[in-house]
Amino acid sequence: MADEHERVQLPHSPSTSTFKDDIFKGKVLFCTGGGSGICYEMTKAIMTHGAQATIVGRKAERLESAAQSLSQSTGKRCIAASGDVRKPEDLANAVRKTIEAFGRIDFVICGAAGNFLAPIEGISSNAFRTVLEIDLLGTYNTIKATLEEVKKTRGSYLHVSATLHYSGIPWQSAPSAAKAGVDALSNALAVEMGPLGVRSNCVAPGAIRGTEGMERLAPKGSEDLIDLGIPLQKMGEKGDIASVGVFLFSPAATWITGEVIVCDGGGRHFQGPMLPYPTSTLDPQAIKSLVTGSKL
Repeated sequence: MADEHERVQLPHSPSTSTFKDDIFKGKVLFCTGGGSGICYEMTKAIMTHGAQATIVGRKAERLESAAQSLSQSTGKRCIAASGDVRKPEDLANAVRKTIEAFGRIDFVICGAAGNFLAPIEGISSNAFRTVLEIDLLGTYNTIKATLEEVKKTRGSYLHVSATLHYSGIPWQSAPSAAKAGVDALSNALAVEMGPLGVRSNCVAPGAIRGTEGMERLAPKGSEDLIDLGIPLQKMGEKGDIASVGVFLFSPAATWITGEVIVCDGGGRHFQGPMLPYPTSTLDPQAIKSLVTGSKL
């Protein structure tokens, strides 16, 4: 029997250990937010299984570097399309670039997101609107720009959601509202486009190690405490979410649409606030010092 202080560590298995290498041969992925983090890893996994890809983001230099890295590591072609998901014309240009390069779009990942810590009393209307515009309006704009092409291929959408809105999370009102909207939008898309063979689902990551979100939002030095608050006793890896993406785009998921797949190690069933409560409400200045980059 394991020592009472010993935590069982379940290894992460890459998608290649379960799915055939060529299941996406001839397919094309269009991914917003693909220049870094979870969306980069999802793009890499889907390309590893045979797809070519376009990644979209605002930071042109980072995006070009990411596209080159993805092409080199997978042996498939990835192109960068610089643009802002809040601007429909940028997404239209990215779609045109994709069709010129590959001739089709089969899969779309809506992954561009914005987030920062701020209490309701401290966040400005401008800042709140910015998060909604990137996460929710950006998702809508991506759908609008790609839908005609996805209808042709009877393709599939995957939206990167979150578990924030399943309960009240201090200092996360804007992203919680935005992600709740993303879930609802995905459901509507699934119902409207289902008769045309188009699927739409969400993946809701929990705490994922090594992401910009965890670096910016989690109190410094809290990694062990976060691990202990997750039933599987560890934060997730970016590859865990990538494997969900591979599954949802694969033929194994052809009868799954309008769903949110939670990938959080069971965290939502044992969820406490990441920031100390009620201190986060009663003494915001004390919380500010815990997290680098938080805004009041």
